[in-house]
Amino acid sequence: MLTEQQLHGIYLPVVTPFLPGGELDLESFHKLSSSLVAQGIHGLVVNGTTGESPTVNAEELSLLSAAAKSAIGAAEVPLVLGTGTNDTRASVKKTELAGKLGADAVLAVVPYYNKPSQRGIIEHFRKIAEVGLPVIVYEIPGRTGVKMEVDTVREIMEMENIAGLKDCSGSCDLLRELRAYGPSKPVLCGDDASLLEALEVGAAGGMLVSAHVRAAEFLNIYRNFRAGRFDEAYAEFEPLLPLIRLMFEEPNPAPVKWLLSEAGQIAHGTLRLPMVEIGQELRGRLLQAGVLPGDALAL
Repeated sequence: MLTEQQLHGIYLPVVTPFLPGGELDLESFHKLSSSLVAQGIHGLVVNGTTGESPTVNAEELSLLSAAAKSAIGAAEVPLVLGTGTNDTRASVKKTELAGKLGADAVLAVVPYYNKPSQRGIIEHFRKIAEVGLPVIVYEIPGRTGVKMEVDTVREIMEMENIAGLKDCSGSCDLLRELRAYGPSKPVLCGDDASLLEALEVGAAGGMLVSAHVRAAEFLNIYRNFRAGRFDEAYAEFEPLLPLIRLMFEEPNPAPVKWLLSEAGQIAHGTLRLPMVEIGQELRGRLLQAGVLPGDALAL
């Protein structure tokens, strides 16, 4: 199972490739996951937001988990399965399934749509943590409609089996507030463009969509930062910012799926409704940015 010491570096929230009819494309998933593991990512996250988790059922999660474990092989790369929903009982059942599937940890989002109180959020994570697997709490108010208060996060982080936090709150304010109270469990930055700022404040790493297409660069940036080579880290990070911004011009994971399909890393850029493929205007801008084969799409 995942330890707090393993929750560092660059974790990759991998896409879930689909065939044109909407069925799982396990061949593409295995190929992509194997490539990312071979490049040295620190953790593989399956069935997160980028994996279109609201549309993936339990049987499909089992198939994806098996394919991911095969791709990881003997590599010491933790497998994290997304199990969070807006129904606590369903989240607990998915977390129990993740344990049976051999996951090292789960990623559980703050309940969306329901707009629970802070106490409701705390009790939601308490129930998930009671399953016994390490839990990475996922804060992303832009998608959930609810923002956790710092005292809420602190109480959750003190629970047994809570391994850490993925922070997609849109700024580093939460991380700063947590650090002001002293040592805490690891926090991974989930806002790609804020990676270096988050590392400066004390983040343990990042869970980054953009690392699909620039894994080697992100890994090197992280290593340089940790080694104290800050100028080198910033010099490498700056050229990635235009790509990062384009990756979120339309809802994730549509842009990254289009890029991966164009690069031949997955067979199709198919998404499941209500997600749809990116428009021609963004495709043109991505082409102009030079991030496809012929201009060093690093995969």
